[in-house]
Amino acid sequence: MTRLLVVTAVAAEADAVRAGADPGRVVVTPVGVGPAVAAAGTARLLAAGTPFRAVVSAGIAGGFPGRAVVGATVLGIRSIAADLGAETPDGFVPIEDLGFGTSVLAADAGLLAILTAALPVAVRGDILTLSTVTGTAGTATRLAHRFPAAVAEAMEGYGVASAAALARVPFAELRTISNPIGPRDRTAWRLPDALAALTKAAAAISAPALWV
Repeated sequence: MTRLLVVTAVAAEADAVRAGADPGRVVVTPVGVGPAVAAAGTARLLAAGTPFRAVVSAGIAGGFPGRAVVGATVLGIRSIAADLGAETPDGFVPIEDLGFGTSVLAADAGLLAILTAALPVAVRGDILTLSTVTGTAGTATRLAHRFPAAVAEAMEGYGVASAAALARVPFAELRTISNPIGPRDRTAWRLPDALAALTKAAAAISAPALWV
Protein backbone atom coordinates (compact mmCIF):
# COMPACT_ATOMS: atom_id res chain seq x y z
CA MET A 1 0.00 0.00 0.00
CA THR A 2 1.38 3.40 -0.95
CA ARG A 3 1.31 5.81 1.94
CA LEU A 4 1.28 9.51 2.69
CA LEU A 5 4.60 11.08 3.73
CA VAL A 6 4.30 13.93 6.24
CA VAL A 7 7.47 15.90 6.91
CA THR A 8 7.85 18.35 9.78
CA ALA A 9 10.66 20.60 10.87
CA VAL A 10 11.14 19.40 14.45
CA ALA A 11 10.40 16.36 16.58
CA ALA A 12 7.63 18.05 18.59
CA GLU A 13 5.64 18.62 15.40
CA ALA A 14 6.28 15.04 14.25
CA ASP A 15 5.10 13.72 17.62
CA ALA A 16 1.91 15.79 17.34
CA VAL A 17 1.20 14.41 13.87
CA ARG A 18 1.94 10.83 14.95
CA ALA A 19 -0.45 11.20 17.89
CA GLY A 20 -3.33 11.57 15.43
CA ALA A 21 -2.15 9.81 12.29
CA ASP A 22 -2.84 6.23 11.29
CA PRO A 23 0.66 4.66 11.21
CA GLY A 24 -0.49 2.23 8.57
CA ARG A 25 -1.29 5.06 6.20
CA VAL A 26 0.98 7.93 7.23
CA VAL A 27 4.77 8.06 7.58
CA VAL A 28 5.94 11.01 9.67
CA THR A 29 9.54 12.28 9.70
CA PRO A 30 11.15 15.50 10.98
CA VAL A 31 13.64 16.82 8.42
CA GLY A 32 14.97 20.01 10.03
CA VAL A 33 14.37 23.74 10.10
CA GLY A 34 14.57 25.92 7.01
CA PRO A 35 13.93 25.42 3.30
CA ALA A 36 17.34 24.02 2.34
CA VAL A 37 17.51 21.23 4.91
CA ALA A 38 13.80 20.49 4.40
CA ALA A 39 14.34 20.10 0.67
CA ALA A 40 17.37 17.86 1.17
CA GLY A 41 15.67 15.70 3.78
CA THR A 42 12.51 15.30 1.74
CA ALA A 43 14.46 14.46 -1.39
CA ARG A 44 16.35 11.76 0.52
CA LEU A 45 13.10 10.22 1.78
CA LEU A 46 11.46 10.29 -1.64
CA ALA A 47 14.51 8.69 -3.26
CA ALA A 48 14.80 5.89 -0.68
CA GLY A 49 12.57 3.53 -2.65
CA THR A 50 9.34 3.60 -0.65
CA PRO A 51 6.47 4.63 -2.95
CA PHE A 52 4.55 7.53 -1.44
CA ARG A 53 1.20 8.65 -2.75
CA ALA A 54 1.90 12.26 -1.74
CA VAL A 55 4.00 14.42 0.58
CA VAL A 56 2.67 17.02 3.00
CA SER A 57 4.76 19.68 4.72
CA ALA A 58 3.16 20.05 8.15
CA GLY A 59 3.79 21.92 11.36
CA ILE A 60 3.04 25.07 13.26
CA ALA A 61 3.18 28.55 11.75
CA GLY A 62 2.61 32.21 12.31
CA GLY A 63 -0.72 33.53 11.07
CA PHE A 64 -1.44 36.81 9.31
CA PRO A 65 -3.70 38.86 11.60
CA GLY A 66 -7.22 39.04 10.24
CA ARG A 67 -6.61 36.06 7.96
CA ALA A 68 -5.77 33.10 10.24
CA VAL A 69 -6.31 33.20 13.99
CA VAL A 70 -4.27 31.40 16.61
CA GLY A 71 -5.37 27.77 16.80
CA ALA A 72 -6.62 27.70 13.20
CA THR A 73 -5.63 25.07 10.67
CA VAL A 74 -4.52 26.35 7.27
CA LEU A 75 -4.01 24.66 3.92
CA GLY A 76 -1.64 26.15 1.38
CA ILE A 77 -2.97 26.76 -2.10
CA ARG A 78 0.57 27.83 -2.96
CA SER A 79 3.88 27.70 -1.10
CA ILE A 80 5.87 30.86 -1.76
CA ALA A 81 9.56 31.56 -1.07
CA ALA A 82 8.88 35.11 0.03
CA ASP A 83 12.53 36.13 0.48
CA LEU A 84 13.92 34.51 -2.68
CA GLY A 85 15.07 37.39 -4.85
CA ALA A 86 17.04 40.60 -4.55
CA GLU A 87 16.91 43.74 -2.44
CA THR A 88 17.02 47.02 -4.39
CA PRO A 89 16.67 50.69 -3.48
CA ASP A 90 13.14 50.49 -4.89
CA GLY A 91 12.16 47.45 -2.84
CA PHE A 92 12.28 43.68 -3.06
CA VAL A 93 12.49 42.03 -6.48
CA PRO A 94 11.31 38.38 -6.65
CA ILE A 95 13.36 35.79 -8.44
CA GLU A 96 10.83 35.66 -11.31
CA ASP A 97 11.65 39.26 -12.19
CA LEU A 98 15.35 38.42 -12.18
CA GLY A 99 14.77 35.61 -14.66
CA PHE A 100 16.19 32.89 -12.42
CA GLY A 101 13.20 30.63 -11.80
CA THR A 102 10.10 30.75 -9.64
CA SER A 103 9.36 31.47 -6.01
CA VAL A 104 5.85 29.99 -6.22
CA LEU A 105 4.90 26.31 -6.17
CA ALA A 106 1.24 25.34 -6.21
CA ALA A 107 -0.21 22.52 -4.17
CA ASP A 108 -1.42 19.52 -6.14
CA ALA A 109 -5.08 20.19 -6.90
CA GLY A 110 -6.24 16.63 -6.24
CA LEU A 111 -4.35 16.35 -2.96
CA LEU A 112 -5.59 19.76 -1.84
CA ALA A 113 -9.16 18.67 -2.57
CA ILE A 114 -8.69 15.56 -0.40
CA LEU A 115 -7.26 17.60 2.48
CA THR A 116 -10.01 20.20 2.16
CA ALA A 117 -12.65 17.46 2.37
CA ALA A 118 -10.98 16.17 5.53
CA LEU A 119 -10.59 19.66 7.02
CA PRO A 120 -13.59 21.66 5.79
CA VAL A 121 -13.09 24.50 8.28
CA ALA A 122 -9.43 24.98 7.42
CA VAL A 123 -8.40 28.39 6.11
CA ARG A 124 -7.08 28.15 2.56
CA GLY A 125 -4.57 30.55 1.10
CA ASP A 126 -0.92 31.05 0.31
CA ILE A 127 1.70 30.02 2.88
CA LEU A 128 4.98 31.92 2.82
CA THR A 129 8.35 30.26 3.35
CA LEU A 130 10.94 32.50 5.01
CA SER A 131 14.48 31.75 6.15
CA THR A 132 14.15 34.63 8.63
CA VAL A 133 10.74 34.67 10.27
CA THR A 134 8.93 37.96 10.76
CA GLY A 135 9.71 39.79 13.98
CA THR A 136 8.54 43.37 13.43
CA ALA A 137 5.28 45.11 12.64
CA GLY A 138 6.87 46.75 9.62
CA THR A 139 7.87 43.47 8.02
CA ALA A 140 4.46 41.98 8.76
CA THR A 141 2.78 44.92 7.05
CA ARG A 142 5.04 44.71 4.00
CA LEU A 143 4.46 40.98 3.60
CA ALA A 144 0.71 41.38 3.98
CA HIS A 145 0.78 44.01 1.23
CA ARG A 146 3.02 41.98 -1.11
CA PHE A 147 1.04 38.79 -0.60
CA PRO A 148 -2.66 39.60 -0.20
CA ALA A 149 -3.61 35.91 -0.35
CA ALA A 150 -1.08 34.82 2.30
CA VAL A 151 -2.57 33.35 5.47
CA ALA A 152 0.54 32.07 7.25
CA GLU A 153 4.33 31.94 7.23
CA ALA A 154 6.69 29.09 8.09
CA MET A 155 10.20 28.01 7.14
CA GLU A 156 10.01 24.76 5.16
CA GLY A 157 7.08 24.52 2.74
CA TYR A 158 8.78 25.77 -0.42
CA GLY A 159 11.75 23.48 0.19
CA VAL A 160 9.53 20.42 0.60
CA ALA A 161 7.52 21.46 -2.44
CA SER A 162 10.71 21.74 -4.51
CA ALA A 163 11.77 18.20 -3.59
CA ALA A 164 8.30 16.84 -4.32
CA ALA A 165 8.21 18.57 -7.69
CA LEU A 166 11.55 17.05 -8.73
CA ALA A 167 10.33 13.61 -7.64
CA ARG A 168 6.96 14.16 -9.36
CA VAL A 169 5.08 13.41 -6.15
CA PRO A 170 1.92 15.39 -5.28
CA PHE A 171 2.56 18.05 -2.60
CA ALA A 172 0.55 20.16 -0.18
CA GLU A 173 1.26 22.22 2.94
CA LEU A 174 -0.73 22.02 6.18
CA ARG A 175 -0.10 24.32 9.14
CA THR A 176 -1.68 25.16 12.47
CA ILE A 177 -1.33 28.66 13.86
CA SER A 178 0.62 29.18 17.09
CA ASN A 179 1.01 32.97 16.98
CA PRO A 180 0.26 36.06 14.90
CA ILE A 181 3.16 37.24 12.78
CA GLY A 182 4.74 40.54 13.77
CA PRO A 183 6.71 41.60 16.87
CA ARG A 184 8.05 38.53 18.68
CA ASP A 185 6.04 38.15 21.88
CA ARG A 186 6.56 34.64 23.24
CA THR A 187 3.89 35.21 25.89
CA ALA A 188 1.31 35.42 23.09
CA TRP A 189 2.35 32.11 21.51
CA ARG A 190 0.02 29.15 22.01
CA LEU A 191 2.25 26.22 21.12
CA PRO A 192 0.19 23.56 22.97
CA ASP A 193 -2.98 24.71 21.17
CA ALA A 194 -1.25 24.63 17.78
CA LEU A 195 0.22 21.18 18.40
CA ALA A 196 -3.16 19.88 19.58
CA ALA A 197 -4.72 21.24 16.39
CA LEU A 198 -2.00 19.47 14.41
CA THR A 199 -2.89 16.17 16.06
CA LYS A 200 -6.55 16.70 15.25
CA ALA A 201 -5.74 17.55 11.64
CA ALA A 202 -3.54 14.46 11.31
CA ALA A 203 -6.37 12.25 12.51
CA ALA A 204 -8.74 13.84 9.99
CA ILE A 205 -6.45 13.36 7.01
CA SER A 206 -5.80 9.71 7.98
CA ALA A 207 -9.41 8.70 7.41
CA PRO A 208 -9.44 5.62 5.12
CA ALA A 209 -12.42 6.89 3.11
CA LEU A 210 -10.32 9.78 1.82
CA TRP A 211 -7.77 7.53 0.16
CA VAL A 212 -9.87 4.93 -1.66
